[in-house]
Amino acid sequence: MARGEWRLQLHHRGNSICSYKKITLLVCFFNIVVALYSLRSLYASLYIYSGSVARNFGVYRPDQIRKTEESNQIRKAYKPVELIKLVKELEGEFSRENVAVELPRHLKQKIIDEVLQRLGNLHGSRKNMSHSQGMAKEREAVENWRKEKLKEVKLTVVRGNSNSTIPHEEAGMLARALESDWAVLSEEIGLWIPTEVANEEHNDKPEGAAEIEEEVLPGKPLPPECNAELHTDYDGAAVRWGLTHHKDSAADCCQACLDQAKHAKEGEKKCNIWVYCPSQFGCHSPDIYEHKHQECWLKYAEKPKQNFKDRYPEWYRNSHPSAPVIVPWASGVVSA
Repeated sequence: MARGEWRLQLHHRGNSICSYKKITLLVCFFNIVVALYSLRSLYASLYIYSGSVARNFGVYRPDQIRKTEESNQIRKAYKPVELIKLVKELEGEFSRENVAVELPRHLKQKIIDEVLQRLGNLHGSRKNMSHSQGMAKEREAVENWRKEKLKEVKLTVVRGNSNSTIPHEEAGMLARALESDWAVLSEEIGLWIPTEVANEEHNDKPEGAAEIEEEVLPGKPLPPECNAELHTDYDGAAVRWGLTHHKDSAADCCQACLDQAKHAKEGEKKCNIWVYCPSQFGCHSPDIYEHKHQECWLKYAEKPKQNFKDRYPEWYRNSHPSAPVIVPWASGVVSA
């Protein structure tokens, strides 16, 4: 009886083991089927994509291919080859011009020595010249030197002239620097000559108007002891600054100078020069201040000396372009 029960348990246990194996095989088979289906779907999508790409490339007929070739030949025949070549050459020239030539240091020094020697030859002939005439002569001398040197280096480049003071390999660079980059080269070697300033005098007087023989200062008449001088600026140590000392007329300014000299304390400088600005537009002066109408300067000088009289000289106006032609100040020297 016990042996029969034992056999029955072994039979049930064997059936359960077989069922587990079957289930495992079924699951593996199902996974393999799913994997194959996925691979098939992926392959099908790739085939469809490649087919669509292949269909995008049309098949041209022989007459269409012939017309395409003819159109390409016509386009090449009408291509502006010469114009394109010319444009490229111009672009190359412009690009070369935009790049400044850097000369060797010893060559720059040689140029400086030659320019200084040419300018040194002018010192003897400038004695009887004005400032502007001297500057014009210097500009002319430098320009003549540049033209002569440019001609020399060009001959060296073309002919390989061994008599030139510039080596053949450096002549090309120097020719370009003297011809197209002269302004840059002048700045590099420190060559600067002031340009001529044209000071034009404008005559606003109407046609046919009579000349005024004598100019009169506005305001009260000046007494003789003021020794008034029109269009005159005297130098001297300031006893009273005119920037904060204004008077209604030149006569009042002169009187202020006389009064200061009369009431000056011992050891103080006594006014013996008065300088007045009668112009409504202000008066010019080389200092940093803006001098306005009715400024009255009280000054002292042991030996009064004029700064300017009647007209500002040409050399002064060249260095002070804002200076007028006529001296606007009125001055006088009084006895202390």
